[in-house]
Amino acid sequence: MNKPVILFDDDRRENLLPLTFTRPVAMLRVGILTIAEKWEKLLGAQCHFHTPEYLSKKFPLPQSNGEYLFINGGILPTKSLLSEILSLKSGEAIFDKTSLIAAILPASPQGKSYLDKKNYSTIKNTDCTYLEVRNPWDIFRLNGEAIEADYELITAGRKSLPISNSNKAINPERIFIEEGAVVECSVLNASSGPIYIGKGAEVMEGSLVRGPFALCEHSALKLGAKIYGPTTIGPHSKVGGEVNNCVIFGFSNKAHDGFIGNSVIGEWCNLGADTNTSNLKNNYASVKLWNYPKGGFVDTGLQFCGLIMGDHSKCGINTMFNTGTVVGVSANIFGDGFPRNFIPSYSWGGAQGFSTYKTTKAFETARIVMGRRGLELSQVDADILTHIFEETARYRH
Repeated sequence: MNKPVILFDDDRRENLLPLTFTRPVAMLRVGILTIAEKWEKLLGAQCHFHTPEYLSKKFPLPQSNGEYLFINGGILPTKSLLSEILSLKSGEAIFDKTSLIAAILPASPQGKSYLDKKNYSTIKNTDCTYLEVRNPWDIFRLNGEAIEADYELITAGRKSLPISNSNKAINPERIFIEEGAVVECSVLNASSGPIYIGKGAEVMEGSLVRGPFALCEHSALKLGAKIYGPTTIGPHSKVGGEVNNCVIFGFSNKAHDGFIGNSVIGEWCNLGADTNTSNLKNNYASVKLWNYPKGGFVDTGLQFCGLIMGDHSKCGINTMFNTGTVVGVSANIFGDGFPRNFIPSYSWGGAQGFSTYKTTKAFETARIVMGRRGLELSQVDADILTHIFEETARYRH
């Protein structure tokens, strides 16, 4: 690519909170890869982000005197869509109804001028089919299709490590094990979707895995884990117990028994032993989920929907989450009973009530947690988390 590629946030970012408090939309993980990683693999180029100002120090725009190729950060790429995007000329754009898919404009995005149709000489429509993320539940809802697409993209023309004879493998030609991964004494059933085991990952003895499933690099399935696809466990995570159709972004732990289903867990989260999420209401009704722009609950249209948890949040042992619970950033939840199903960022407590989790204490914990992985809480990250604390104060009162 001779033009910088900019993956931009549009109004879907607000619907995707709290997951997008700490990252651009394109940094969401759906399937094996993040949306940005998918575009980078297909384009063969590094992608950049146009995102809210408080995130821009961590995700800066490149300097350019020429033009940018803008691509909607909520859209998962396909080869056919990419072909149409690469055929764009200066001042041309592809829209789908009212949403911008891609465009080429001069490299000076003032505000979000690229979203205005008036700024284009030619507007095209597309007949391509593609997946897009507009709401938090889309992440687990689309995860199976996304794993399939990423699996083909990542493994094409490559050979898996051999599957150890200590395992029971079903449909082994749809199982790919990267270098340095260890899988022993487990059942891998890829009859309903592929199974991908990333570099340096480990599937411990007694694990039962049904695809589609992705265990990303340096993550681990604990002894006797039970995994139903479509599930993704992001890099540097530890997961045990029972998991069904979940996406864990990375650097997070659910290391013990307990059930989570139809859920999305951010980075640097920890679910205490025997944490359980309800993903189905007793009356089998459609699940409602907290929506930040509406300031209330919206109908997901789904019968199964569990927990949406923002980055750096934690819960203690035996925590019970109601169907369709949203937890913000840096919340700390503990105690008996069911806490409410919208828990604002920087909340401390549980079913008996919440107080404010001060940033000094939250950052102290974050530094310890990140230090265990050889990483530091940078000043840039601390500034982002401070901004979130201030922005979400109204929800804690």
